[in-house]
Amino acid sequence: MLVTFTSKAYPDITMFGEAALHLIKMMGHSGVVPSAIMAEDVPAALERLKNAIQSDSRLPPPAKSSDVQDKESHEQNVSLKNRALPLIELLSAAAKEKCDVMWKTI
Repeated sequence: MLVTFTSKAYPDITMFGEAALHLIKMMGHSGVVPSAIMAEDVPAALERLKNAIQSDSRLPPPAKSSDVQDKESHEQNVSLKNRALPLIELLSAAAKEKCDVMWKTI
């Protein structure tokens, strides 16, 4: 599943479903897709997302078994902070221009 975030203030952003749902919940939303945040609620959602990412980045990564480590030794992990950056930029632009933010599956 892919989730696309849209706002009149910023180009559309498409993310893999699992990452998108996690970030939606970090914004304080239920995780329902499709859904939206009204313009007046965007600044609060942005702040919740930033705070949640900051708190999450302080936690150590979960320990993995040696089998999982062997399989992933050649894969590069993308941090939650990096995954959230495009969404943070979209939310910031929407807050600045007082626009709604919507998301749906594609």
